[in-house]
Amino acid sequence: MRTTIRLDDQLLKSAKRFAHETGQSLTKLIEDALRHRLARRAAKPTRKPVTLTTVSGRGLRSGVDIDDSAALLAFMERPHGSS
Repeated sequence: MRTTIRLDDQLLKSAKRFAHETGQSLTKLIEDALRHRLARRAAKPTRKPVTLTTVSGRGLRSGVDIDDSAALLAFMERPHGSS
């Protein structure tokens, strides 16, 4: 199929130079680049689902403010059994 596209002048010069250096036509270069880009979009890797570990309990301990990172860190560094 024949179509018209508008390219930046410098991009076109670079593309023509690259096509010449690799022994292919500008059309083939553009077709290959489009195929490559479309294949990358279609082949998005599937992410492994995240599994969160949960524990049973009664919620936050009294006096723990999870919005105060310094106080939370100090609480976590205290020896077990101390309040």
